[in-house]
Amino acid sequence: MISTSAALGTALAAVEVAYAEPPRARRLAAAALAAAGGDPEPAAVAQRALGMARVAVGDLDAAETHLRTAVGLADGAGLADRAAEARASLSYLLALGGRTADALAELDRAAAVLRGVTGARLRMQRALVLSEAGRFAEAASGYDAALRALSEAGGDPVVEADLRNNRALLAVQRRDWPVALSDLARAEVLYAAAGQDGKLATVHHNRGLALAAQGDLPAALAAFDEAAARYRGSGRDPGLLAVERADALLSVLLVAEARAAAEEAVAQFTAQRNAVDLVQARLVLARAALLGGDLAVAAAQADRARRAALAQQRPGWAALGGYLALRARWEGGRRDEATVRAGRRAVAALSAAGWAVEAMDARLIVARTALTLGRPRAARRALADVPSGAGDPAELRARVCHARALLRLSEGDGAGAGAALRDGMAVLDRFRASLGATELRVHAAGHAGELAALGLRLALASGDPPSVFEWGERWRAGALMLRPARPDPALAADLAELRQVVASRSLDRQVELEESIRRRSHRAAPSGPALGSPVPAAALRAALGSATLVEYLAVDGVLHAVVLGPATTLHRLGPLAPVERDLVALRYGLRRLVGAASPDAAAALVAAKAAALDAALLGPLSLGDGPLVLVPTGVLHSLPWGALPSCAARPVSVAPSATLWHRAATASSRPGRSVLVAGPDLEHAAAEVDELTQPGAEKLTGPAATADAVTRALDGAELAHIAAHGHFRADNPLFSALSMVDGPLTVHDLERLSRPPSRVVLSSCESGLAAVHPGDELLGLSAALLAIGVRSLVASVLPVPDEAARPVMVSLHRHLRSGAPPAAALARARSEFPAGAAWVAAAGFLCWGAG
Repeated sequence: MISTSAALGTALAAVEVAYAEPPRARRLAAAALAAAGGDPEPAAVAQRALGMARVAVGDLDAAETHLRTAVGLADGAGLADRAAEARASLSYLLALGGRTADALAELDRAAAVLRGVTGARLRMQRALVLSEAGRFAEAASGYDAALRALSEAGGDPVVEADLRNNRALLAVQRRDWPVALSDLARAEVLYAAAGQDGKLATVHHNRGLALAAQGDLPAALAAFDEAAARYRGSGRDPGLLAVERADALLSVLLVAEARAAAEEAVAQFTAQRNAVDLVQARLVLARAALLGGDLAVAAAQADRARRAALAQQRPGWAALGGYLALRARWEGGRRDEATVRAGRRAVAALSAAGWAVEAMDARLIVARTALTLGRPRAARRALADVPSGAGDPAELRARVCHARALLRLSEGDGAGAGAALRDGMAVLDRFRASLGATELRVHAAGHAGELAALGLRLALASGDPPSVFEWGERWRAGALMLRPARPDPALAADLAELRQVVASRSLDRQVELEESIRRRSHRAAPSGPALGSPVPAAALRAALGSATLVEYLAVDGVLHAVVLGPATTLHRLGPLAPVERDLVALRYGLRRLVGAASPDAAAALVAAKAAALDAALLGPLSLGDGPLVLVPTGVLHSLPWGALPSCAARPVSVAPSATLWHRAATASSRPGRSVLVAGPDLEHAAAEVDELTQPGAEKLTGPAATADAVTRALDGAELAHIAAHGHFRADNPLFSALSMVDGPLTVHDLERLSRPPSRVVLSSCESGLAAVHPGDELLGLSAALLAIGVRSLVASVLPVPDEAARPVMVSLHRHLRSGAPPAAALARARSEFPAGAAWVAAAGFLCWGAG
């Protein structure tokens, strides 16, 4: 048995580690209570430690019981200092529960007693509560006073680290990046020297917040992941980490993932009765729902968060809730004077609270509503004196450009509006280039949606085909023009394990590994500069030669086409919805046509829908009979163009953008070896590869066709032919894969290639499909190959039996060996199969890139 004095020492040790190592703190506190022997001092300190440890793991009800017991024990024994210390800890809990006034009252009672280092800690606690309440100037003064008091008391490294770590969050809120990062660096050094591993987690957490607010998302995600690992290692509750990571993901519009995390956090904080953190979780859920188009959920969650924040005397969070509710109503079609008035109130509240991006967006809502109501002067007032945006995050600078464009339009200055929109697009291009991961780049393109849509509307209103073409290219598949970042070398080990896990059918481990790979890829550093301007029409015409390029654009539900031939022409093709319906029916008919017992009905459906799509998409364009380069939009990326009568006998190349096609068409070709691969469980694959293999070619079949061996063989090849099962993952397109003998060869594997093949043929079902995101950004096998520099790709957008694909592939290669370019070779092969399953296979294969 230990003495009561030793019990006090044990209790104080429990307090020291309560937030950093809650399990250890509980063990120490329990030992101190057992040894207290009726002495109220170690008992009070131990109860305080238990309360703090419960706060650290989110058990707020139990925490309050322990802390009030500590206050009662200390007060009853006349231990004023111990009571004050317990009140300081209780104040933090009360603030978490939204009881700001009660928290400040407890701190004021404690302030009358505590001096020295504990007094400095108390001042920090008060500043933290004030910051949570949105009283930032008072909080800043409080932190400065706490640092002075600590210095006067002789200093304490851990308390100084706590002070700086908390002050950094206030600096982030006030956008004072130098103070935030320097405070975090100092806190990290102090915690490390003191062996406070658990508290180091909070430094990485706060650094992630600072980096995300600055717009450096890869570094922010790396910091969040490091924080998560340290929280797990210390047994400490991560608090808002998942919510704040989700908020960062919304900056690149990863909406589904962010919403799932926010919904889980709302449920968790509700169960914990953690009213303060629940506000923030509801706001992130509202933002995610808003970006996902779920306006009812967005408005409901934002309004609940706003009311709770007002009750907690936290005006900054209330302002954010009010703004999100306003945005949801506006996107739902609310365009009236009440919206203008609410928007003006939101601008004032958001500006006072430091929500700069949201304040700018509220200005835009006011201006656009006023313009809709025919009040241009009110719109100009809303957009007057907009901030310069210099040094601010890309999202804010882009919104400033949007505001200036609207201001110019309200003044009748269309050219000025166009210039402002181009400036905004350039800002977002630079932001996208700052991201290394393909997935983040693709999703980030959504930020340019409103800018690009306004630019396209202005161009269409002008009736100028080159201007429409330029705006179509500015927001089209830009992520594919950026070379994917070279993955972390450790990614190879994860991918190898993933193949083993898929082979063993361990679904839970597969999900876990795929998430680990995604997170690792998100941390990749950028790989190159931002995009330049779209390719000039003159350069395109020179590269096209006798071919004609058609670029499709969908604006406000209407399909348009720009044709670049001897002249540049603009065509309004009509509503998009009927085209989408016919495309779905055509794909259905083609799938039914293969192996159908009674193919006549399917053949009739295919013929009717192919003719309708041909008439809608190509008939009005007067294209002659020369080669075509087609740049689809939206669902047209999944159209089997070879099934359309106008495309059946002519060379057709498909490209995500004209600029990407030009890059592929003008890239220098290189002689090199051929690689032919046959994957497993595909009856005719080995025979297909055997038939196609020429002297000097490298052939990988059977046990030799492993993912690593195929990846090594592809690097530096001129031609690659892969006959394997293809799997398009709509849920996670970067895990779309080709089946090798040891498991999937994924997009992540392909992005590791340093010298991709010049030409690739994928004799695989649906290997040409891609997930289509705003801005016609694509994710999938075909998109990945084009992004890494493959000049031409032949792949299918349909599920095709391998026995039907084999004769098409043999014919294709025969024409390639005769010197025909890929698109021409595919057209000649298609003409050899006028009916049946082989015709469906030939119609489903497309040539992407330089045909």
